[in-house]
Amino acid sequence: MTTLASLGFDDFFASQLERLGIPGWLPARVVAEGQSSFHLAGARAPLGDLTGKLLGSLSKVERPVVGDWVAVIDGPDRASIQHVLERRTTLLRRAAGTLDEAQVIAVNVDVFFVVTAVNREFNERRLERFATAVWNSGAEPVIVLNKVDLDADLAPLLEAIDRAASGVPVVRASAASGEGIEALRTYIGPGKTVAFIGSSGVGKSSLMNRLLGREAQAVGALRNDERGRHTTSGRQLIELPSGGVLVDTPGLRELGLVDDIGGVETSFADVAAFAETCRFRDCVHESEPGCAVLAAVASGKLPAERLASYRKLLKEIAAAERKRDPILAGRTKARWKEIHKAMRARTKVDPKLKR
Repeated sequence: MTTLASLGFDDFFASQLERLGIPGWLPARVVAEGQSSFHLAGARAPLGDLTGKLLGSLSKVERPVVGDWVAVIDGPDRASIQHVLERRTTLLRRAAGTLDEAQVIAVNVDVFFVVTAVNREFNERRLERFATAVWNSGAEPVIVLNKVDLDADLAPLLEAIDRAASGVPVVRASAASGEGIEALRTYIGPGKTVAFIGSSGVGKSSLMNRLLGREAQAVGALRNDERGRHTTSGRQLIELPSGGVLVDTPGLRELGLVDDIGGVETSFADVAAFAETCRFRDCVHESEPGCAVLAAVASGKLPAERLASYRKLLKEIAAAERKRDPILAGRTKARWKEIHKAMRARTKVDPKLKR
């Protein structure tokens, strides 16, 4: 039996509804989006519509998407959506070809399975970008190395993953054989929301089918160049047999960053560790005297490609921040202090970086 708690409705959302204090407003979760209506779970009505007031006041990033919790006036056939509750996490990307337009990928996700594969889809720089975006969203990343059943040397790939997302858990998986599926289930449970992200062709839909125990996702064939088609056309929220829910997301060919730099500092913990001993606190690691980061590159302790990627992502975010909508600027230093504290406790950083 589906309950609000099993869908992820906890004190974070309940307290918001309580503060609104409006009799007759009930919680529901968006499970799919249409042109003008939303499929809902947790309410009596299977469909909901935005009130005219919300239609005229919500920006693109504020409009309800799959995973959102909303306050509704329920009905037998349709519900009226009165309010969108504050999101716990929000994965954003910069809309293709823009600097200032943000696009919501997924909301209220607790754990993102960042999927890559052992074939030609593996890309270390892309993995850095995806891990950074997940940290920026407020969720936890888990790297999934899929297609390990293929004849491939995993050692260099695992080393590359450790460079790109140091300290982030890694699951070796095979949608074909079922390897790693039980490991994925350890991150899933009643009230938990998970999602798969990654580029097309890495096997996200096949992994989801394994978790669901049924062919719920259309899996497209690979072309000869091994680049996957976009087999998932739209987002949806799916209840998992073992409890919890899964947000299905389309394959992402690119993921332009729009959020603050906290995720970059978390993903690039190795760069941040060296930066702690720079002569100047505001060192940007370009040409400053006494820069420990540049010294680490010169000595071979830090790959030059890693620093170049770090700089690129920071510049990308800075450019987006100069143009972005003010509503996206709500991140706090306190949240990043907690994330960094947790990361330092589990990140595998060479002790020499601390000197």
